[in-house]
Amino acid sequence: MSIQAINVRNQFKGKVKEIIRGDVVSEIDVETPWGIVTSVITTRSVDDLGLTLGSEVVALVKSTEVSIAKL
Repeated sequence: MSIQAINVRNQFKGKVKEIIRGDVVSEIDVETPWGIVTSVITTRSVDDLGLTLGSEVVALVKSTEVSIAKL
């Protein structure tokens, strides 16, 4: 699947710097040229996306929520 278009304007391309896994949710630190963006997502989503240290991702920021899309 590739992302054709998305309505979230605040997008920060970067690489996963740290993953703090929990039983239900995990904390993902993404290193971008503008600094670290942190997202809290379900651990199931971490596994489904195949996120590992160094994965290239886009942090999608809307209001106070940060979503992750793997590239």
